[in-house]
Amino acid sequence: MRLGVDFGGTKIEAALLDSKGEILVRERVPNPGDYAGAIRAVADLTARIEQEAGAPAATLGFAVPGSLSPATGLMRNANSTWLNGKPLLQDLEDALKRPVRVENDANCFALSEAVDGAAAHGRVVFGVIIGTGCGGGVVVERKVIEGANGIGGEWGHTPLPWARADETTERHWCGRFGCLEQWISGSGFKQWAGMSASEADEAAQAGDAKARAALDLLADRIARGLAVVMDILDPDVIVFGGGVSNIESLYPSVRGKLLAHVFSDVVKTQLVKNKHGDSSGVRGAAWLFDADGDASELMS
Repeated sequence: MRLGVDFGGTKIEAALLDSKGEILVRERVPNPGDYAGAIRAVADLTARIEQEAGAPAATLGFAVPGSLSPATGLMRNANSTWLNGKPLLQDLEDALKRPVRVENDANCFALSEAVDGAAAHGRVVFGVIIGTGCGGGVVVERKVIEGANGIGGEWGHTPLPWARADETTERHWCGRFGCLEQWISGSGFKQWAGMSASEADEAAQAGDAKARAALDLLADRIARGLAVVMDILDPDVIVFGGGVSNIESLYPSVRGKLLAHVFSDVVKTQLVKNKHGDSSGVRGAAWLFDADGDASELMS
């Protein structure tokens, strides 16, 4: 059995998976929003789930916002800023009294969908989360590509490509200007469009021209962002997650705009919606390694 924990901004979710990926036990608790309280909540949640299962998990993985610095081992780049600068890996291992793995939540999403989700048929997979924030993860042959600096797939904090004169923003929480997250995330869309993405989708389906124009511009900005990823990574599959991924009209619209930006005469990359939805975080965390510590044999 593998235990995965999704360390979200407002909730902490844990799920125990069997060797076939079936969820045996699952539970959510509120994230207390402070570091010491969150560590205690994780320890209590893990103990309850393992007690219900009647046995300890063979492995334990965590999906977290941000990442661990290869230089210091401390958390960084988390939008839950109270995590930054903390020795999360060490404190989790101390609290749980066992080795654990900690990985960026977008990487876990991509891994979940690449192992047994919507992108399971792809060798090179780029996972995109477009929700309150915006993130990305790279998986090649069912292995997360963290990169030399531990920032592989940090798509949301790259600038909007081919930005136009009117595409300027305030400084982002990360300290940069013009991040993709400010343009294509759910919160970013609401700020510049004046409505949520779901409201725009509903209005567009009812014939509202303003909403249709806003969604068309969103698709164009997503396509510009993905074109750079495709020029560098050329993935087999791009899988979408987060609330914005539920807007079905975006998929053909983004695909139709890609060819204008990709450095190719053809676009064979598939754009797909996630299979596991809100479960992808905990599933990906659980798949971070198998009982032998080797992620390469997952679901083979």
